Amino acid sequence: MGRMSAIGNQWILGGALMRAKKIITGRGALGGIAEGPAMISRQTITGWGGVDIFTGKVVEPGYPLEGMSIKDSVLILDGSKGSNGWSVFFHAAKEAGCGPAALVFPRLDSRTAVTAAVLNVPLVTDIAEDLFALIRVGDRLRIDGDRGIIEILG
Repeated sequence: MGRMSAIGNQWILGGALMRAKKIITGRGALGGIAEGPAMISRQTITGWGGVDIFTGKVVEPGYPLEGMSIKDSVLILDGSKGSNGWSVFFHAAKEAGCGPAALVFPRLDSRTAVTAAVLNVPLVTDIAEDLFALIRVGDRLRIDGDRGIIEILG
């Protein structure tokens, strides 16, 4: 086995950089367990016209995740934008087979809560840690909505 050394929560093993698994706790708001790549942004997606419901691709011009798909992802946003119609748009994507596998909202507002209820996927909320400093786009996550756990797998 190669030499291993630590740098923060990252490890170098034989010249390859690996991140140590991290667990973040919050409150489980909707039960179930799901895994998927992180789709994370401090900015929220526009409900109407922000995501192509037939592909799951983010189409909002200039949005940091433009061109990426929410399909089967763990969608992590710092809130919502617009009216309660925001939830209808994500529900339409789910019905087309292009919705997220799980949701993480550091705190719920009326639109994010309705969206979670409509999608009925695992949801973790009320998180004290800064998710946006800990999780990167594409990180593999496991969400446990029963226990309120977010696990960064790599």
